[in-house]
Amino acid sequence: MDEQGLTDAAILLMSLGEDDASQVLRHLSPKEVQKIGETIAATRTVPRDRLDEVIARFAGATKGQSLFRSDTGDYVRGVLQRALGHDKAGMLIERILEPDALPGIENVKWMDPVAVAEMLRGEHPQIVAALVVHLDADQAADIVRLLPDAQRNEVLYRVATLESIQPAALDDLNEVLARLMGANAAPRAQLRGGTKPAADMINLLGSGNDSAVLESIRMQNEELAQQIMDLMFVFDDLMKLDDKSIQLLLKEVASETLIISLKGATPALREKFLGNMSSRAAEALREDLESRGAMRLTEVEAQQKEILKTLRRLADEGQVVLGGGGGGSVV
Repeated sequence: MDEQGLTDAAILLMSLGEDDASQVLRHLSPKEVQKIGETIAATRTVPRDRLDEVIARFAGATKGQSLFRSDTGDYVRGVLQRALGHDKAGMLIERILEPDALPGIENVKWMDPVAVAEMLRGEHPQIVAALVVHLDADQAADIVRLLPDAQRNEVLYRVATLESIQPAALDDLNEVLARLMGANAAPRAQLRGGTKPAADMINLLGSGNDSAVLESIRMQNEELAQQIMDLMFVFDDLMKLDDKSIQLLLKEVASETLIISLKGATPALREKFLGNMSSRAAEALREDLESRGAMRLTEVEAQQKEILKTLRRLADEGQVVLGGGGGGSVV
């Protein structure tokens, strides 16, 4: 969600009142709730015409949407149980409605990565891998980054080689989840690991940790390390994007994020972005880049990661197609 979308969402929720707004927030992810909460907190006054504009846009966007019941899961569950009986329906319902749900994982998504990493120190790498593959890549990277080097390397190797987690192997994971959130979880087979989740996590480690992890994996399995590298997409790979994709990305990225990110970019990549902006916007960006003094590498890398996260979201939505850092192409 871009800055405009966040502001509109905040204004709309503020207009609903606490009770109705809380019902909406229940359906958002932890990061979405945090971002919208911060935007609401920073909002002091909203002109009447601005409020009318947001409400009108929302009404227009939802005008053609269906008013079918939202609890379709309960509906499917009831129909199948009536048609097939509880035993037969149970197996089918799990496949339809909960193909990869692990009870308790949603609670972990709301937890501070520092607290989760502290709990996972000393746990077997296979157990840690089984947990982090169920999280978003950026949250998983935040947790794995805080683990000791040896444990981090082994965890990501196991993520890359993880094909399935059988119910019997989830017992230890359930104990970890119980300690993290104070609740028991029933085991269920999972299919979430592999080179793609590993590449997504390693891509977001930064600060040299990515190279160290890849080297550790290469020492164990050179072919696997290469497969992961082929799926990674780093900031310099933005040069492979076509102009349309760059323009789409520019609409989604905050100006401050772009300025800081380009401070650490190659001249060619800077020009690629500048060439896809209006002359006025390009001139303003050049002035901002020149006026900024030296910046810490960690700060630049952090903002570059934000752009890569946005790009990955656009790719997941099918708006852009990414090739890997190991020589893939962008269409």
